[in-house]
Amino acid sequence: MDGQDDTEQAETRPNDAFSGEGNGAADPPKARTLGPLKMVFTAAAQYPAQIALALVALLITAGATLAIPWRFKVIIDEAFGGTAGPQEIGHAFQYLLMIVLVLGIGTALRFYFVSWIGERVVADIRSRVQQNLLRLAPGFYEENSPKEISSRMTSDTAVIEQVVGTTVSIALRNTLTAIGGTMLLLYLAPTLTIGLLLGIPLVIAPIVFFGRRIRSVSRSSQDRVADVGAMVTEVLSAMKVVQAFGQENREGQRFGDAVERTFATARQRILLRAVMTSIVILLIFGGITMVMWRGAIAVSEGAISGGTIAAFVITGGLVAGSFGALTEVYGDLLRGAGAASRLSELLNSRPTIAPPARPEKLPEPPRGSLSFRNVTFRYPTRPEAAALKDFTLEVEPGETVAIVGPSGAGKSTIFQLAERFYDPQAGTIRLDGVPLTKADPADIRARMALVPQDGVLFSANARDNLRYGKWDASDEEIWEAARAANAESFLRDLPQGLDTYLGESGTRLSGGQQQRIAIARALLRDAPILLLDEATSALDAESEQLVQQALDELMRNRTTLVIAHRLATVRAADRIVVLDDGRIVEQGTHDALAAAGGLYARLARLQFAASEAA
Repeated sequence: MDGQDDTEQAETRPNDAFSGEGNGAADPPKARTLGPLKMVFTAAAQYPAQIALALVALLITAGATLAIPWRFKVIIDEAFGGTAGPQEIGHAFQYLLMIVLVLGIGTALRFYFVSWIGERVVADIRSRVQQNLLRLAPGFYEENSPKEISSRMTSDTAVIEQVVGTTVSIALRNTLTAIGGTMLLLYLAPTLTIGLLLGIPLVIAPIVFFGRRIRSVSRSSQDRVADVGAMVTEVLSAMKVVQAFGQENREGQRFGDAVERTFATARQRILLRAVMTSIVILLIFGGITMVMWRGAIAVSEGAISGGTIAAFVITGGLVAGSFGALTEVYGDLLRGAGAASRLSELLNSRPTIAPPARPEKLPEPPRGSLSFRNVTFRYPTRPEAAALKDFTLEVEPGETVAIVGPSGAGKSTIFQLAERFYDPQAGTIRLDGVPLTKADPADIRARMALVPQDGVLFSANARDNLRYGKWDASDEEIWEAARAANAESFLRDLPQGLDTYLGESGTRLSGGQQQRIAIARALLRDAPILLLDEATSALDAESEQLVQQALDELMRNRTTLVIAHRLATVRAADRIVVLDDGRIVEQGTHDALAAAGGLYARLARLQFAASEAA
C-alpha cells in the first residue's frame, strides 16, 4: 500500500515526485488502477496495422495451441485404437505437424509484431518526454533531481516496454486460451470440467500467496544488489583516498557485509520459490492424477474414450496455466500503470519560462544594451532569502562591466536572469529596450554567449563541442576561434584532431583545456553580449595571459559582463560593480574603488597582498 499511496500523492503534487532519493526510480510503485496506461495505449494506437497483425497472430497461436490436444484425442482414439490403417495414422500425424507449423509461424509473427509495438511505443514516449524536458527552464532541474529524471527515462520506460511488448500479449493470449480451453473442456467432459474448475483456485491460491512475497523479497534483493553496485562505484572512484588513508581492510569488510546481506535476501527468495514450486507441483500433478483416475474409471465404463481423457488432461493443464498467468499479469499491469503515471508527470510538466503568445521582436541590428531596474529575485528552492534585492544596473552597448563580491552575493544570479532562466519576482530586465518577459527566450539567448566557471563539455568529439556555439561553423572558423582561445596547439596534438572523442564530459582533457574549449565555443557564437563567469579560473598563468589578451580583443566591439573572484583580471573593466548580499554597494573604476576604502578595497588588499606574499 505504501507504493500505491506514493503514486497517488505524486499525481496530486507533481514536483514533489521528483525529489525522492529512494529506490523508487528503479522499481516503479504500483498504481491503484490501470488508468495511467491510457497514455501508453494511446501511443500504441498510432500503429493500427501492426496492432491488427499482432491480434491476428494471437488468435492463430491461441487456436493452434488448443488444436493440439484435440488432435491428440483423434490420434489416440484412431491411431492407437487399432481401428485405423497406416494411411489414416499418417494423416492424423500430418495434421498435427501442420498445427505445430502454424503454431511456430504464428508465435514468431506474434513475437515480432508485439515486440515491435513495445519498442516503438517506448521510443515515441522517450522522445516526447525528452522534447518536453528540453523546454523546461533550468530551475526545474534545481527543484527536481536530474538523476531521478534520468532513471525514469530508463527504468520506467523499460517497464512500459515490458507491459506493451510482453505483458499485454501474455494477458490476451492466456485470456483466449482460458476461454477457448474451458469451452473445449466442457465439450469433452462436462462433469470432469466442473471438478477441474473447482480445483483451479487451489492451484492459483499458493501461486498468488507466494508470488506476492517472492516479488517483495525480489525487490529487496534488487535493492541489496544496487547497494553493492553503488559501493563498488564509490570506492573505486575514490581509490586514491582509500589507499592514502589505509582503509583497504575496512572497505573490504564493509563490502563483505553488503555481499552477505545480498546473499541472505537471495536465500530467502530461493526458499520461498522452492516451497511454492513444491506445493504447486504437488497440487498440479496430484490434480492430474485424480483426473486421470476418474477418467480411467470412465474409460473402463465406456463413458468416454482414451483420447478424450488425454485431450482433457492436456487442455486442463493449459487452462490452469492460463489462469495462473493472468493473476501475475494484473500485478505487472499495475506496476506498468505506476511507471506510466510517473512518465506522465514529466510529459505534462509545463515550462515556467515560455515565449509569450505574441513575442515582441528584438531590434535589428542588435545594440547589446542590458538593463536591470529595481529587480528582486528569490530562487524557488530558497524563497526565504532574496538573491538580489532592489537591484538596478544599466549596461551600455560595448561596455565591459565586471561584477565582484563575496560568495553568495548574487553575481551568478545576474547571468541567470539575463538569459531568462528565471523571471524576477519584482522589477524589469530589458535587452535592447525590450522587456525579457515580452520576448522569445530563444531570441534572447541567441544574442548572448556564455563561458561558465567550469568548462561544461559533452561526450562527443572536439569539433562538436566547439561548434556547439554555432553548429554550421566551418573548420576554418573553428580553428580561428580555437586559436583566439589559445586552444589550437593542444587540439592539433590530439590523435584524430577535431574528430578526437573527448570522453564523458570531456574527461580526456585537463581542466584548463576544457575551459579553453568553452571559451572558443563562446567566441565562435559571435554574439553581441558576452557573459564571462570567471572564464580564466582554470588556466595557468601563461595561458591565462594569452586568453585574456584574446578576450580583450574580442570585448572591444561587444557588451561584456564579467564575474570575477580574482580582481586582477578586471582592473581594465570600464566599470566594476561590487555586490554584497544581493545589493550594489559600490561601483566605479578599479582605481576609484581601491581609493574609496570600501568593500572592494578590502577584497583587493587581501588578494593582492596574498599574491605578493606568494
